[in-house]
Amino acid sequence: MSKKDKNENIEDDDFDLDMEDTTQVEEQSGEEQLKEELGKEKDKFLRLFAEFENYKRRTSKERMELFKTASQDVIGSMLPVLDDFERALLHTEDDKEAEHLRKGVLLIYQKLLSTLEKNGLTKMEIASGDAFNADEHEAITQIAAPSDDLKGKIIDVIEKGYKLGEKIIRFPKVVTGF
Repeated sequence: MSKKDKNENIEDDDFDLDMEDTTQVEEQSGEEQLKEELGKEKDKFLRLFAEFENYKRRTSKERMELFKTASQDVIGSMLPVLDDFERALLHTEDDKEAEHLRKGVLLIYQKLLSTLEKNGLTKMEIASGDAFNADEHEAITQIAAPSDDLKGKIIDVIEKGYKLGEKIIRFPKVVTGF
């Protein structure tokens, strides 16, 4: 072998080494690209999964709210009937001849009241002399307080208030003193 052949051989070996290095770099960069793409896809999947979970929770919550508001409308429309039963009971209280009628009305009233209570209706307990709270009471009118201790307080309850769960569906109508 001559020196020229040896130099060419060495150059060929160098070229082969350079090709192997380039191939390894391309493989590494290809592998890194695949890892990067995999990471992006995982991130995209996790975000999509979280978004779907939030969607499920939101629709479930909206569905529950819909059921609550649907029953709120029905129960709210039954409140005047409940008031009428209470007025009928007060009217027949003194009449001895209507005792059987009173018992029948009382049974129907109690049944209606228990049914509404099973569906979450509660009566707001308010008495004369309680402090007036604009967030919980509806003032119909103000009258002169019979005594100084009733100023700014409830003097009379005109119409009872009711809650459905924690939400007030009908504010009690009251008369306050000044």
